[in-house]
Amino acid sequence: MAKKAELLEKAAELKLEVSEKNTIAEIEAAIAGAEKHEVREATPAKAGKRSEKALKEAEEKAEKEARKEAGDTTPQGDTESHVKKGPAPKVRSKLERRGKNYRNVAGKVEADKVYSLADALALAVETNPVKFDASVEVHVRMGVDPRQADQNIRATVSLPHGTGKKIRVAVFAPEAEAAAAKKAGADVAGDEEFTKQLDKGELNFDVLIATPAYMPKLGKYARVLGPKGLMPNPKSGTVATDVAKAVTEAKAGKVEYRVDKQATIHLSIGKVSFGTKKLEDNAKAFFASLQSQKPSSLKGSYVKSTAIATTMGPGIKVENQAN
Repeated sequence: MAKKAELLEKAAELKLEVSEKNTIAEIEAAIAGAEKHEVREATPAKAGKRSEKALKEAEEKAEKEARKEAGDTTPQGDTESHVKKGPAPKVRSKLERRGKNYRNVAGKVEADKVYSLADALALAVETNPVKFDASVEVHVRMGVDPRQADQNIRATVSLPHGTGKKIRVAVFAPEAEAAAAKKAGADVAGDEEFTKQLDKGELNFDVLIATPAYMPKLGKYARVLGPKGLMPNPKSGTVATDVAKAVTEAKAGKVEYRVDKQATIHLSIGKVSFGTKKLEDNAKAFFASLQSQKPSSLKGSYVKSTAIATTMGPGIKVENQAN
């Protein structure tokens, strides 16, 4: 009986449901089973279940979550590798990163000054930093929204003195009209022969003029001509019934300008060798054309800023010529 009393006392410590009604053997079996279960829980599982490594990772994750909840952002572990060493790198200004010739001529342009058109053109010619006959370009930042159809500025202008570039003109029209286009100065003109050149990918022209009746035939070449800006368009005057007249205008210096996605127009108005007077005539012709394209629905300023520069020269701020 003393042994049974000891076993019952031990069973009570283990919180086992046994009583004096149970035999000694039954009480011993219950105690043995309970002790075996405790040993199994205290022993770490083998790798692949709940190994020591897995338990450690779980503890680290719990600590991380606790720090996150507490708002503790202090770096843990080796923080020396995250510290930047040495002096901060020296960053040169844009002007210092330019070439020697550019820096020499850029000093002649006052950064904050807005020049008159004549003075700006004279200064652009003077500050040309290259030896070749550079183009003189006009850059106009517009106040329009190119996403609106009526504010997507696109037009042509005939520059009085041309652009200084040799324009190669191609004409896609019936043979009878192609002959007249060649007499007017077209470099390439024809019907079937011209399409054969397009099939080969030969785009040896700068301007393509087509008659309205022949436009559908150019549909399959749109992916080739479109990205290069060579697809004929009525707004640019390259879709015309009188192809001879269109060729004459293109050769004489008729150019197209349009606003880009950044609401800016870029146009070459001649060469440095033109001199100030001819460049001014071309610029005035462009600004007059630009003014005529002002949308009636526009609210606010039409032109925000204007600048003139040679191909590789510094930009010169100019008084707005269109309002």
